[in-house]
Amino acid sequence: MQTTTPLNQGGMQQPLPNATAVLVLGILSIVLCCCYGIVGLILGVIAIVLAGKAKALYNSNPDAYTPASFKNLNAGRVCAIIGIALSALSLAYYVWLIAVIGIDGLSNPELMQERMKEIFE
Repeated sequence: MQTTTPLNQGGMQQPLPNATAVLVLGILSIVLCCCYGIVGLILGVIAIVLAGKAKALYNSNPDAYTPASFKNLNAGRVCAIIGIALSALSLAYYVWLIAVIGIDGLSNPELMQERMKEIFE
């Protein structure tokens, strides 16, 4: 005779907690990676942390949670990883740009053109 463990109090599957939040944060980390890289990086890291906690909860009792919420969790995690990578590249670009041109060059278009000519000539 096969025994089953109870799913939850109602006997039905429930969505994983924070699965939708992880998906939204992962998508936002991709969209906002161009905001100097910082916003996308922060949102991506938060999504990865939340995904890790929810995945551990799912692994402890997979029958208690809906497969759709687990798919959303994985999609959000993948989006967060992509968002972190893009944000890191964006942040590295802005750091390089400030190091080469300088902050004063970024605020003065004529000075920026002069410094860009120096770099590429």
